Amino acid sequence: MDGAGQVDGATSSPVAERWADVDGPVFYADFGGPADGPLIVCVHGLGASHTSWWAFAPLLARHGRVLALDLAGFGRTVAAGRRTDVESNRRLLAGFLGAVAGERPVLLVGNSMGGMISLLQAAADPRSVAGLVLISPALPIPRLRPPDASILGMFGGMVLPKVGSMVLARRRQVYTTEQLVEQALVRTMVDVRRVPADAFAAMVALSKERAERPGWDVDSDAALVAATRSVVGRLARPRELAAAVAAVTAPTLLVHGLQDRLVPVAAARHAARRRPDWRCEILDDCGHLAQLEAPDQTIALVDDWLRGAGAAAVQAGSSAIPAQQAPRS
Repeated sequence: MDGAGQVDGATSSPVAERWADVDGPVFYADFGGPADGPLIVCVHGLGASHTSWWAFAPLLARHGRVLALDLAGFGRTVAAGRRTDVESNRRLLAGFLGAVAGERPVLLVGNSMGGMISLLQAAADPRSVAGLVLISPALPIPRLRPPDASILGMFGGMVLPKVGSMVLARRRQVYTTEQLVEQALVRTMVDVRRVPADAFAAMVALSKERAERPGWDVDSDAALVAATRSVVGRLARPRELAAAVAAVTAPTLLVHGLQDRLVPVAAARHAARRRPDWRCEILDDCGHLAQLEAPDQTIALVDDWLRGAGAAAVQAGSSAIPAQQAPRS
């Protein structure tokens, strides 16, 4: 990616590759961190993976042990008969939390679809979540603030029967892996050159690894199309999400990019009006992936929140130390 460079403070760190069993193998990256802090679990967005936390997780690990899982159908977690819609991956997240944390509540950090799933988990099982950090979560959008027209077209094609898979297959024939990764980032960011070079390399390497699996394209396309339909369907019927917003009891930090073209900033402001107890921060020169595009600004907000309203999350999440998960060969 031309011009990609290292963001100040966002350095790479050794990452342990681990697996949990949640009705099948679930991959997660263990970024380490102090064992006496809270357990922090990062949940990626639509079409993404654990690599979307590559720049941010090492910074977050100053507060506690950071894990970033791949949801079913994404990254290294093959669907293997599991559904990939929002509710199914919410249940997978619940099972994952039980596997890695037991009864200990965790600090959930979710982006985009992962923010939606994290929100639903916090509402469904408040005891499992000590605190929430939502980065451009997929939340109901006020009617007068629709997404960017090009984004609407992209999602429109994905939800039509057979069209989504055809579009994805065609793009793979035309573009290289590097180009596909860069194009995905361009749609979500103000300036793709801000992505750290090691994060971009990790995304490309994972994409190439996935391409080596027999039948990966059919499975991957089906997972992405099903997840996209599920996200769009929930946004089109926002009552359940509104109820989840109202039901969350955990302290919550909401971070949103002002230039977000996928989920307009109006969605975050709408949620913040409903929950004035949440802290809502808007990053002016940032898009949909603040953890990649502005990791230093984002971690500064998290640091400050954890010293204030989020301090209760640190205390609750540090009450017990879970058993270490052994790597799976």
